[in-house]
This record gives sequence, structure tokens and C-alpha cells, in this order.
Amino acid sequence: MKKNTELKELVKQRYSELALNSNSSELSCCCGTNPSTSFKKEYTIMSEDYSHLKGYVSDADLGVGCGLPTQYARIKKGDTVIDLGSGAGNDCFVAVAETGETGKVIGIDFSPQMIAKARENSNKRGYTNVKFIEGDIENIPLDDNTADVVISNCVLNLLPQKDKIFKEIFRVLKPNGHFCISDVVLNGIFPKKFTESAAMYAGCIASAIQKKDYLREIENANFMDIRIEKTKTISIPDEVLEEHLDKVTIEQYRSNDVGIYSITITGNKKI
Repeated sequence: MKKNTELKELVKQRYSELALNSNSSELSCCCGTNPSTSFKKEYTIMSEDYSHLKGYVSDADLGVGCGLPTQYARIKKGDTVIDLGSGAGNDCFVAVAETGETGKVIGIDFSPQMIAKARENSNKRGYTNVKFIEGDIENIPLDDNTADVVISNCVLNLLPQKDKIFKEIFRVLKPNGHFCISDVVLNGIFPKKFTESAAMYAGCIASAIQKKDYLREIENANFMDIRIEKTKTISIPDEVLEEHLDKVTIEQYRSNDVGIYSITITGNKKI
């Protein structure tokens, strides 16, 4: 339990740094030991282009996603949508363009700095049906049966209790609601030194679990019609590995032939 708390605090610290420094033209990323130089090297190897989507807000796009969950989320006019790990609001603003004025979007993030940035971005554009709540998505601060759709983008893999998260998603969804999540999964085992790297953990890589285990957690939460909508292979550049890992660990990683993937997955709450 202590280790889980420490890992969550590490992630919160890194993402808070990103929120505080994202207006700087020189800052890239927060997952390395030096936030001013190493952040984007690790996150943008996974990011997708949002600029063509209706509702896109460039100020809210911090480049830390690994997919486009709204693309497969089947959001309808009037829906209530929850975004877990909403960051600066990027996916929320795309979602509200789809749910329209009769719908509602709720973003949840555990970094107060990210919440502040998302609210600033929302206020600039005069949204009245988007709100951002500070909270832990392992214990979602919302009532049962709140949402028609739950989305999340490259966040759940960062948190230790993945079994708890999917049960929470099931709880807050309305009967016959559904989720669409983009996340990072593995096929193969990292060397121990790799998984112990704080930078690799906060960069959504060392924190990921095996694809089969990820799918099992979704099934254990009683979701039905689980479907992988999209799979993308992630390749870690040599410069990122060399910045954070010694040569022996890098060689072990390469020899293990670990597959790292971004998947976008959907599932239904059928009651």
C-alpha cells in the first residue's frame, strides 16, 4: 500500500510540473529528472494528432495522450461524459462538441494544477456544461449511474490499482452505458531496473501491465462486449532509453523483445 501511494504521488508531481510549465515554449516534459529537457521525448512518442477534431483546443493539448478515445466512444447529443485523468481538458472539449449543449462533460484529475489549467481553458471559451473536479480515479468522486460514457486517455496504466479503477468505471456508468479508453499495454516483461525507473514509470511505459492482464481486469469488473478498436505499436527512441537507463538494462530490455502497444478499447455495462 505504501508503494502504491508513493507511485501515485510521483505521477501527481510530474503532471503538476507539466501543468505549471506548459505555457513555456522551452518546456517539453515532466517525466525525466530534468523537466525542462526530457518531458516530450517520452510522451510524444505515443501522442495522436487532435487538430482535425471538432472542439479541439490547442492550449489544452499537452501531447500526453496515446490515442483518440472520443473517436470510438459513440458519444451522442445529450450524453453525460466522464473523462478520467482529464489533464488540461483536451478530450473533454472534443467530447462536449459531440454531446452538444444538452449534454454534460465532467473531467476528473488528481493534480490541482491540471484542474486549474483545465478550468482556465474552459472559462476562456465560455463553456457552461463542462466542469472539472479534483479527485482520485481509483475512488471516483461521483454518484453511481452518473455517466452514459466514460473516456480516458493514457492515464489508467499510471495508477497501481487497475482492478479498482475498472470497478469504479462500472459503478459510475448508467445501465447500458459504455467506456472507451486509450491506454498502454505490454507483451513481454521489462527488466527490473526498467520498471524501477521513476522517469519510465511516469512516462506511461514501465507502469503498463500485460495486455492479457489488462483485459482480465475489465472482464472481472463485469463489462461485456469488450473490443479492441485500435492497436498501435510504440517504439522508444534510443535517446530516451539512454537518458534514463544504463547500457546493461537497455540491452536486457532489447533482448527481452518487449512489445509496447497503445490500444483503444471499448466495453459495455449491460444490466
